[in-house]
Amino acid sequence: MSDATTTDLYEVTMAMSYLREGMTGPATFSLFVRDLPPERGFLVAAGLESALDYLSGLHVGPEDVDAFASALHRPPRDLESLLGLEFTGSVRAVPEGRIVLAGEPLLEVTSPLPQAQLAETYVLNQLSHQTTIASKAARCVLAASGHPVVDFSLRRTHGPQSGFQAARLGAMVGFAGTSNVAAATTVGIPAVGTMAHSFVEAFATEEDAFRAFARSHPGPVTFLVDTYDTEEGVRVATHVLRDLDHAARGPGSAVRLDSGDLGALAVRARAILDSAGLPDVRIIASGGLDEYAVDDLVRSGAPIDVYAVGTRVGVSADAPYLDSAYKMVEYDGRAVMKFSSAKVTAPGPKQVFRRPGYADVIGLADEQPPDDGVPLLETVMRGGRRTGKRPSLDECRERFAADLSELPSAARRIRAPVAPRATASERLDALAVRVRRRLEEQLSAGSARPPVPARTAPGPHRSVPR
Repeated sequence: MSDATTTDLYEVTMAMSYLREGMTGPATFSLFVRDLPPERGFLVAAGLESALDYLSGLHVGPEDVDAFASALHRPPRDLESLLGLEFTGSVRAVPEGRIVLAGEPLLEVTSPLPQAQLAETYVLNQLSHQTTIASKAARCVLAASGHPVVDFSLRRTHGPQSGFQAARLGAMVGFAGTSNVAAATTVGIPAVGTMAHSFVEAFATEEDAFRAFARSHPGPVTFLVDTYDTEEGVRVATHVLRDLDHAARGPGSAVRLDSGDLGALAVRARAILDSAGLPDVRIIASGGLDEYAVDDLVRSGAPIDVYAVGTRVGVSADAPYLDSAYKMVEYDGRAVMKFSSAKVTAPGPKQVFRRPGYADVIGLADEQPPDDGVPLLETVMRGGRRTGKRPSLDECRERFAADLSELPSAARRIRAPVAPRATASERLDALAVRVRRRLEEQLSAGSARPPVPARTAPGPHRSVPR
């Protein structure tokens, strides 16, 4: 089976019905986030490259049809219309690394309706998850105020793929390294790592552990100093570090604090290191950190050089999901919308125009940008194939850095941020009014028709009425 089966069952049942009814006209679906999570002033667009990989390889084969048939408890011949389905459409999207706001399309898919429908689950999954993690990681970089941040999240992310993505996304928004070897070697991120408490416990004394580690590694070395008594651990580390020659100790050697009052312990550790003539030995802090804890430590003036963030960032613990949606906005040239309570959608294919100060305007795709506006969505796929090469991690980093530099300070705050709000263009507002009026008239006309007599469904003891 292929990734075609990584979908919700209702995508399959809808695609089958569309094919049976001959509804294969072009449909446009828009993916957006309705509202930002609490304590978020912005989002970082991410997950597009994974979505494009999926779409370019989407193909429903015989094994997929068998799987669909099994899930539906139907014979495979009932699903033969799905056999051979591929994605042949186009995609317009915000490139990875760009900052986006609530309501703005991150991606729009236009393709024959069954294709666009079957793609919903996977595409929504990838953009929602990765945008969530990238946005959390970006806030850690802001909180660290120039101090390096590294990723230690792999052991507790929701699966290896999520861990890989967390490492890549952290690097995209400015992390200095990752403990994830697969991500480091595949993506080209610096690999970082120290030792666990079990390593120290395996030796008779802390000093034995530190000296053994130093013998195995030419340096620089990092010693975990809080297995027993943190201050004593720092003192032991200084003895070992001072015995190493300068080349072995190197400018990057460090002690790591992983528990307790990190701010107070960092102050005492710094004093011990400095009094031992080791001002170049750094202090790394880890242990349940996220942007809130990092912000507190930085504001307190704690002498911490590197922040290692893990679980809370890798799963975005305070906001682990986005209120995201993938909604049809046009079918076969007809603009459509949903106006159920609290979930109204805007009709028609769209474009986002970024204006200075993040005074963004959401307009229709064929609108001309305002004089001071720059379109965010780019055509990244046409005819089921990418329109250009995969962007490098450096290109994504540059996009993020450029957007972040223009983001209002209120949106950058770690606590109580104020997110800019995009507005709709006059043309989009006018289209929404026309579509709503048309739909309301259709509903009104439908309710005025005489009721259709109910038909009795055939069953084991009934016949169809004649």
